[in-house]
Amino acid sequence: MRTVDPAKHRARRRHIVNAATELFAAQGFERTTTAEICRAAGMSAGNLFHYFRSKRAIFHAVFADDEPEDGVATKSERLAAARAADDPWTALLDTVDLLAGPAAEPLVPALVMEAMIQAHRDPELEALLSRDNNEERSTVTTLLRKASASGRIDPALDPDDTAAWVMALIAALYTSAATDPSFSPAGQLPTLRLILHRFLRPDATPVQEQPRP
Repeated sequence: MRTVDPAKHRARRRHIVNAATELFAAQGFERTTTAEICRAAGMSAGNLFHYFRSKRAIFHAVFADDEPEDGVATKSERLAAARAADDPWTALLDTVDLLAGPAAEPLVPALVMEAMIQAHRDPELEALLSRDNNEERSTVTTLLRKASASGRIDPALDPDDTAAWVMALIAALYTSAATDPSFSPAGQLPTLRLILHRFLRPDATPVQEQPRP
């Protein structure tokens, strides 16, 4: 019996997902065929289905948390580290960068919009997206609560309500990028940070931040 190399198996799955991602972003889920994914990935249908049971399973994998890579933390791991950070204000800004940053990637906004459409007819995908959203919002809420307790943000702000607004501002980057070709998410990230600074710390003088990598 042939032994499966886990690293090679993960790499092959990632190759398929990367090939399919471009098609899903350009054409949407419904208009993308399995045959097109096979051609893009350079493999037969039989080989493809060895790694994924269906086209929908590939689409789900696009939005699943990153598979572990040597020396690279997954999003869940980075969110957990943020929740445990000693400085909740800096951790909050880093978390906003983590969640908003992918909006500047060419394929991501269109994929996010397509996922929202598909989630209405796919309970499994809806559960996957809801789980991710809940983890993200919970992290933002926790950091807001800690920052408020330490006097780093306006204590009059309700952490739960404020987290909803922070998440809405992040989501606006994705929807604007997907619907307005002239909108530049990367160019708007500094404005988002400034809005949050003035919203959360209205009496503070914004510090000139160094560009983030």
